[in-house]
Amino acid sequence: MTEVTETPALPALEAEGEEDDLHRMTLLEHLEELRRRLMWSILIMLGGFMACFGFAPQIFEVLALPIKPYVESLVFLNLTDPFVLYVKVALLASIFLTSPFLLYQVWRFVAPGLYRREKRYVVPFIFFGSVFFLSGGLFGYFIAFPFAIKFLIGLGSQFTPMITVDRYLKFLMTILLGLGVMFELPILIFMLSQMGVVTPRFLLRHFRWAVLIIFTVAAIITPTPDVVNLCVVALPTIVLYLLGVGAAALAQRGKRE
Repeated sequence: MTEVTETPALPALEAEGEEDDLHRMTLLEHLEELRRRLMWSILIMLGGFMACFGFAPQIFEVLALPIKPYVESLVFLNLTDPFVLYVKVALLASIFLTSPFLLYQVWRFVAPGLYRREKRYVVPFIFFGSVFFLSGGLFGYFIAFPFAIKFLIGLGSQFTPMITVDRYLKFLMTILLGLGVMFELPILIFMLSQMGVVTPRFLLRHFRWAVLIIFTVAAIITPTPDVVNLCVVALPTIVLYLLGVGAAALAQRGKRE
């Protein structure tokens, strides 16, 4: 008499285990978690701010290098402008300095909604997220911002430029932080793909809409009417979009294999 044994349904058990692994939170628990992550982010940025404030004059000297060839010196109109300027400089430096820790807080906020297989991406998320954010800031400082300055100063070549420190820093912060966030696009696409929110095919099918959105955001970051400065910001972001789609496609292909 032949004994028949049944093979357990492993995929079903794995799916059930993953379902049990997914922690469900109420709305109040989500709000409490958001409050906790915001508090940690503020404390982290405050620590970075205190570390950078003592070096704010030296940091601003570096930030002012792109404008040096066009003006003798920047000016201020109010007595409190230098103090406010150094506070903003220290805050800007703190954001870039503490970006890995801030990204970790973002991860901790979304982690309860991830499966166990998705939580293993914490280290790549923080590492590549920090690299792309810093790369966006460096790209803005060395390429996008000098292009914008050259164009804007050239428009008023018949006038004597009197640029205030607060307006200069505001324009610079917009470009640096804006490009830093835009350079996070590959990480965002990859994570959304791994969570099943989007697919590479869906992203390629709506590529023209992505290009439209990227150019719109680039126009906000670089408020100049010329196409050159717009393309300097938009074209690298489009390349990063395609890079994110490619990384998501490779990950899904490896998962199927």
